[in-house]
Amino acid sequence: QVQLVESGGGLVQAGDSLRLSCAASGRTFSSYVMGWFRQAPGKEREFVTAISWSGARTVYANSVKGRFIISRDNAKNTVYLQMNSLQPEDTAVYYCAAGSKYGGRTYYDYDYWGQGTQVTVSS
Repeated sequence: QVQLVESGGGLVQAGDSLRLSCAASGRTFSSYVMGWFRQAPGKEREFVTAISWSGARTVYANSVKGRFIISRDNAKNTVYLQMNSLQPEDTAVYYCAAGSKYGGRTYYDYDYWGQGTQVTVSS
């Protein structure tokens, strides 16, 4: 089993930046890839970004491309989400996920989920 814990969320103003972290613990397989999703009130959980195990490949939703950057530090079992130029529409609970297939864009592509961290962007 894998446990995932997100941190780094908070309240910021439009145009500001935040960096989220996701720390993994427990037994993990080297084949696990990581992703970030978000869910706003009254909306479905949506894909944000994913990264391969080596970190060599990344994929982003069009809504965040050019503003968000995903990275990972395998020595620390941690994945990061650097969020720049935040806008009110980025307000959501952000979830970290682990799975076996790189680039998965749906809830069902991932096996483990964190509890989520709230990001609120004011105008």
